[in-house]
Amino acid sequence: MTLSTKLYDEASRLFPGGVNSPVRAWRNVQGRPLFIMRASGATVVDVDGRSYRDFVGSWGAAITGHAHPAVVSAVHRAASNGLGYGAPTLSEITLARMIVEAMPSIERIRMVNSGTEATMSAIRVARAYTGRPKILKFAGCYHGHSDGLLARAGSGTLTFGMPDSAGVPEAIASHTLVATYNSDEAAAYLHAYGNEIAAVIVEPIAANMGVVPPRDGFLQGLRETTRAAGTLLIFDEVISGFRVGRGGAQAMLGVQPDLTCLGKIIGGGLPVGAFGGRADVMDLLAPLGPVYQAGTLSGNPVTMAAGTATLSLLDERAYNRLDKMGAWLASALADAILRAGIPGCVQRVGSMFTIFFGIDAPASLAAVQRADHEAFRRFFFGMLDRGFYLPPSPFEASFLSLAHSDEDLEAFVAAVRDTLRIMQ
Repeated sequence: MTLSTKLYDEASRLFPGGVNSPVRAWRNVQGRPLFIMRASGATVVDVDGRSYRDFVGSWGAAITGHAHPAVVSAVHRAASNGLGYGAPTLSEITLARMIVEAMPSIERIRMVNSGTEATMSAIRVARAYTGRPKILKFAGCYHGHSDGLLARAGSGTLTFGMPDSAGVPEAIASHTLVATYNSDEAAAYLHAYGNEIAAVIVEPIAANMGVVPPRDGFLQGLRETTRAAGTLLIFDEVISGFRVGRGGAQAMLGVQPDLTCLGKIIGGGLPVGAFGGRADVMDLLAPLGPVYQAGTLSGNPVTMAAGTATLSLLDERAYNRLDKMGAWLASALADAILRAGIPGCVQRVGSMFTIFFGIDAPASLAAVQRADHEAFRRFFFGMLDRGFYLPPSPFEASFLSLAHSDEDLEAFVAAVRDTLRIMQ
């Protein structure tokens, strides 16, 4: 009986399912979660004192590593001046300027407290701008848990086999159209419902059904068809923003959306979200326009300081290193899977990757759902036994950070080879 087990029993009496976010419950690997006590660099330590090399990275937020000295110092300085004022601050401007300079498609930005807030608010302002009720999303893309965006979502809803959520009124769900990622279905929907669709929202690099890159021409086609239909294009870059490069997926892939949603990295590990885009759309927000959105803790000075410190560390050299590590690791993992003779593949974009078992090069939700769950469960616990902390679901991305060393990656590959050998 570990301390983590005892704490989970207690937590289950306090929180639904014992957790405050579903994927943390380890249901998809039929286990009980570790309770983490502290983290530093690329290492997390559980409450029983066991250390693990971490490839979850706070679900992508910890791109500089846990407790980076520059980020911690910035947080200490900001906190010493007060934890929040509910008033405008210079720190908001500093971080916003960095984001706008990195992403030219963002002319105006608003800070919020989560990715869910960002996507929900972006949809609202898109509906106000176009005067249309419907939105179009893609199966397997997760955009937070607001009512209209939970239709065939990825991430935790896949883990629990819930393509939709109870408690969402049918009338709200009826305004959401769902197309297949990496297909031409969106064009057909826009042709059929074009004068009703306010926005198309998409993860430009899907990472909530595992890492699924966009096929050539997919996003470019969306840009052309939405523009022709007078529909806004929203990129959900909560994961890919400042992860795959300083300008996000839109800079990497050369497609500019009308609105962009951000989170994770721009908060340096603290709760954060943001959405921004064209000035004529964003200026519909109160107090300038009729679209109401507010948040007591939005633009919190401590979060803004952590985000600014984090983005300051992410220069061209940092991204080159992250991409080089990702490329080497993906190649080594693919070789290990091939040598083991176990069906599977590795999909990577930049410093995020997913190992899929039982399938090859999935490009859509339907393909991802054919993955071998039992093989992943065995792999997950095999890696955990060898001191590596991975996402407890086959539908999530793993992340590298600047804190990972070449030795970490070599040890990871060695552990994978050993685990796959046992799985044979």
